[in-house]
Amino acid sequence: MARIVQKFGGTSVADVERIKHAALRVKREVDAGHEIAVVVSAMAGVTNRMVELTSQISSMFDAREYDAVVATGEQANAGLMALALQDLGVQSRSWLGWQIPIRTDGAHGKARIQGIETDELSRRMAAGEVPVVAGFQGLGPDNRITTIGRGGSDTSAVALAGALKADRCDIYTDVDGIYTTDPRIVPKARKLEQITYEEMLEMASLGAKVLQTRSVELAMNLRVPVQVRSTFVDDPGTFVVSEDKIVEQQVVSGISYSRDEAKITLLRAADQPGVAANIFGPLADANINVDMIVQNVSEDGKATDLTFTVASGDLDAAVRLLEGAKNDLQCEKLIADSGVVKVSVVGVGMRSHAGVAKTMFTALAEKGINIQVISTSEIKVSVLVSEDYLELALRALHTAFGLDDSPKEES
Repeated sequence: MARIVQKFGGTSVADVERIKHAALRVKREVDAGHEIAVVVSAMAGVTNRMVELTSQISSMFDAREYDAVVATGEQANAGLMALALQDLGVQSRSWLGWQIPIRTDGAHGKARIQGIETDELSRRMAAGEVPVVAGFQGLGPDNRITTIGRGGSDTSAVALAGALKADRCDIYTDVDGIYTTDPRIVPKARKLEQITYEEMLEMASLGAKVLQTRSVELAMNLRVPVQVRSTFVDDPGTFVVSEDKIVEQQVVSGISYSRDEAKITLLRAADQPGVAANIFGPLADANINVDMIVQNVSEDGKATDLTFTVASGDLDAAVRLLEGAKNDLQCEKLIADSGVVKVSVVGVGMRSHAGVAKTMFTALAEKGINIQVISTSEIKVSVLVSEDYLELALRALHTAFGLDDSPKEES
């Protein structure tokens, strides 16, 4: 017997028929003798609708009331899932964040979970009852409903699994696992049986949409094994586990990409102390995150070209800020480019294997793809390229690192 937390995303519970189908998956685990807790998202599109309604009422809304509105989608689905389980003969009861309670800080709209009181849930699970918990929400220090950020139901599920000391957390979604890269772009992409927390964290932060970044970080900290699997097919999914659980590491496990990138270049800015602070300080004050940075100092040492990336949605605001400060920066010209993508190769095997960057750069060069910016970490190498070359770059790198799925033999 195992203790398992099952989380169903918005596409998995998008209507009554899908909720009933998900309930059958829960019943299957209950019939196998396992103790089960369920976490549900809102129906696909419902939270967006609640956000839209809130904005229509007021452009300067009270964040506490915003949370009260947008948390309702999960509340409705928790009740519907409990009813669906009861209809199948499974003892079940719905729980909202404040009823457990899931305690958070007071940062409405982006609260962080501080603790979960699980004594009552554990008692009921031991008695054969399945608690269905509304994801994405908790209880703030002022006893108001809080929400923990978009995609927060993944985080709710992992946090609950950690608090319940569950054997694993199954994340059910509309994909059947984590792939070496996007199979819609690279048909030879293959599903991974396992991936480390660190690799998944890098891939999530670099554009992979399968798991929310905070949920992966929490799973790593709590050492909760996570399985990503499909609600709609019975195949095993991909396990996200600690590095010591994987016997033989691939040098590169996957290739991620992000279209949410824009590049800014400042030409011939003064090369003197304080210039970088004058550039990045105002951007930080405006909550504009800077990612990749490269600097080239002129031969005479008097000027520098500085290139960096921001999220594409922040490009206009960043350009306005820097244009206003151009005189202070002593910059000749500012160039903005939104037609770029970031492509990254990820793998914990990079720690012990040399030559990853060489393989990456050679593969791109052979396809005539120019690299604009480079950044690295211990287990990843990222490059910025023109968005026109995204598909070609992914396919070339996927092949270069030996990730292509071998063709299936006909029987």
